[in-house]
Amino acid sequence: MMIRHGSLFRDSVRTSLSKVYARCLTAQTATAIRENEPMIRHDEYANIDWNNLGFGLRRIDYMYKAKCTSNNGFEPGQLSDYGNIELSPAAGVLNYGQGIFEGTKAVRGEDGRILLFRPDQNAIRMQIGAERMCMQSPSIEQFVYAVKQTTIANKRWIPPSGKGSLYIRPLLIGTGPILGLSPAHEYTFLVYASPVGNYFKDGTAPLNLYVNNEFHRTTRGGAGGVKSITNYAPVLKPLLRAKEQGFSDVVYLDSVHKKYIEEVSSCNIFLVKGDVIATPSTTGTILEGITRMSIIDIARDLGYKVEERLVAADELMEADEVFTTGTAVTVASVGSITYNDQRVEYKTGDGLVSQKLFKRLQGVQVGKIEDKYNWVVEVD
Repeated sequence: MMIRHGSLFRDSVRTSLSKVYARCLTAQTATAIRENEPMIRHDEYANIDWNNLGFGLRRIDYMYKAKCTSNNGFEPGQLSDYGNIELSPAAGVLNYGQGIFEGTKAVRGEDGRILLFRPDQNAIRMQIGAERMCMQSPSIEQFVYAVKQTTIANKRWIPPSGKGSLYIRPLLIGTGPILGLSPAHEYTFLVYASPVGNYFKDGTAPLNLYVNNEFHRTTRGGAGGVKSITNYAPVLKPLLRAKEQGFSDVVYLDSVHKKYIEEVSSCNIFLVKGDVIATPSTTGTILEGITRMSIIDIARDLGYKVEERLVAADELMEADEVFTTGTAVTVASVGSITYNDQRVEYKTGDGLVSQKLFKRLQGVQVGKIEDKYNWVVEVD
């Protein structure tokens, strides 16, 4: 069977899966945890320094786990104490890289509510990625339920309003042992989390990016358009080299023409010129970020013209402003970019387009601005 991976296919899948998700929300999920339920701690807050979180892993209380075998749906999952998992040395994820992950956040609103941002879109993206990687995947209902349960169980680790967020990592891996090159026969769905602050070590300071024309993040026909674990190890070498030279991150070029920008290591990129915002189109080599989609909708609502197209690296030299988007980084302004030994600096400070977009997005996420998009999900 031929599997299509273009934007039209993704839109079709998103539409159909969103309808399923809407139906699922009308009924209580059947995966309620009844047996061996851990004793949830109800302290209001964990005892940590909320003013100095950074973006690192902290051992919290609980994680969610569910399994399935080939051609069977996932069993009802359950919470367990956060800890290590046991894997066969022949597990599909260890031998053939059968693994995909997602990232979403829970935040406290100023009114104390616990809010998630578009978790159904993470669920849909995991299903699209699982199809590409020949994996079984949880239903949208179970995915969202698992995220909610992990959030509730670790509520004391959600930072106070304005101090950060609980970064939630849903993870799907091939745990069944397999020797020959073939899909695994068993899959495990995990959800864990960690309280985090700013992604970049310099906080909200403008980024200093480097355009790398030696290494490529992905190629046409590959898995660059899904959140496969196999996409990330290859960028570590150019990323570490760039950081050793004082850069924040790397901008990657397409592998065919080697002149069109694609992504930064872990986020999407946008250029601003006048009232036009341009971003590379998602044609199979670029991850269709959920923050990216949200920013495009917000920008259009604010009157900006948004172009999703091929963006030549040379355009970076002429842009008024550049910024990046992602779940971890949210919206980060770029202070400078170096390309072919030429460095260009951009506007910084107040009045940036990226700041306007960020404030609108953040306002919706924390419940300060009316959510006309129905993006925010309150955790009961």
